[in-house]
Amino acid sequence: MTEPTSAARYRNPIIDADVPDPDAIRVGDVYYLVASSFNRAPGLPVLASTDLVNWEIISHAVAGNTPQAWFAQPRHGAGVWAPSIRHHDGLFHIVYPDPDQGVFVVSAADARGPWSAPRLLLPGLGVIDPCPLWDDDGATYLVHGWARSRAGRKNVLSIVPVDAALTAVVGPSRDVVDGDAIDGCVTLEGPKLYKRDGWYWILAPAGGVATGWQYAFRARDPYGPYEERVVLAQGDTPVNGPHQGAWVETADGAHWFLHFQDRGVFGRVLHLQPMHWGDDGWPVLGDQGRPVLEHASPHGAPQGPRTLARGDGFPDGLPGAQWAWQANPDDGWLLPEPGCLRIVAGVDAGNLRTLPRVIGQPLPGIPSTMAVSLSLDGPAGTRAGAGVLGLDYLWAGLRRTAEGDRLVVATRHRDEPGETVRHDEAAPAGSVRLALSCDADGEIAVAVREPGGDRALPVRFRAAEGQWIGAEYVLFAATGAAQQATARFADVEIDVRDGRR
Repeated sequence: MTEPTSAARYRNPIIDADVPDPDAIRVGDVYYLVASSFNRAPGLPVLASTDLVNWEIISHAVAGNTPQAWFAQPRHGAGVWAPSIRHHDGLFHIVYPDPDQGVFVVSAADARGPWSAPRLLLPGLGVIDPCPLWDDDGATYLVHGWARSRAGRKNVLSIVPVDAALTAVVGPSRDVVDGDAIDGCVTLEGPKLYKRDGWYWILAPAGGVATGWQYAFRARDPYGPYEERVVLAQGDTPVNGPHQGAWVETADGAHWFLHFQDRGVFGRVLHLQPMHWGDDGWPVLGDQGRPVLEHASPHGAPQGPRTLARGDGFPDGLPGAQWAWQANPDDGWLLPEPGCLRIVAGVDAGNLRTLPRVIGQPLPGIPSTMAVSLSLDGPAGTRAGAGVLGLDYLWAGLRRTAEGDRLVVATRHRDEPGETVRHDEAAPAGSVRLALSCDADGEIAVAVREPGGDRALPVRFRAAEGQWIGAEYVLFAATGAAQQATARFADVEIDVRDGRR
């Protein structure tokens, strides 16, 4: 493996936080990346980078999931699954599936937006992981996989011809790769379609999210027959399931592969692998097919923060691009107030996983602390706080009672009928500043920030992954009262303690 000449090196994962099902392209000198967002809104985050190592969120391609009314409630695991991003004839196109509806497309002249409203290209249950290719002869193809949970079939890749504008199907679909016919191949999905030197290439993962590997398939005709090779697998490395991602080429002709690794509670984190083409014409990823843990930086850029988690002072009273709601928001959820995020409390059903007015950002895979100041306005029966949300959750915050505000820490595990209050004390008047800390194993600690320093509360909790996503740092407000109630969140700080520095 020949490394670029550079003093700067990067360490994998390059984003140690949830970036599920990544796909990426280069347009000019900028790389663009998209990822699954599932039920969260805004959805389809679009990230940009000039060096393949340091990424920032520049837009969201959808304001929420379709249809609005259905996704006004949290639909965990539904919504936007694995997307692809391409640039053709001056337009960016993101093609994404909703496994319960079909394949949608959004388009924009600028990746920062505005993006078009979603249009349905290919209706159908269980049609997932689509990716288009515009061929040299003017034909356009869409490759996709199948979800057995909806379609009754999986481990198959299909190609359907579509028009160049990605508005309509123009011919019959054909199965082009049958995973059942390949020894050891299970859960073949997530295909990306390319063409190079007269060969059609499908890069696709198999083997399951946490334990899989990466295939390359090639054929002289888009409909096959395809031959295959495993081009990336865990081997003797600690990187489990290195697969599903994107091949990109730099302006100077170097090749790289972006993929995820499932880290459980921290979600599917983003890795970058060197890539070259062997003498036999097949791609070679990583270190002879094994993931690298570090490497010379593609463009010589030093590596910055390895997470997307960011603090927020809410200068205009609105959340930054790092935040997303658990359901489609409406205009009545916030009362914009400079210097804080003022959330109008929703109806409290007693379970954070069913509350729409929960806003969060991915829990870093590196030890971290989120601190936030919180105050309540409203009648008894109102609560608000900060939490770590997954299939199990913890929250810490204020609960208003007829006798006054209480500082509460509560948890709920997925198999429990309700929340368990783990700590309860009288709250100080006005606001309280709370700190939630997560260690390298996902263990959560809670503290109150006081003038003399942090006061630890006697609660420990093991965070859990969500439905196809990692856990999240969240803020929420809810009430059981008929009158309006609000919560103010201010001065969110997220401290990430990366041991590499």
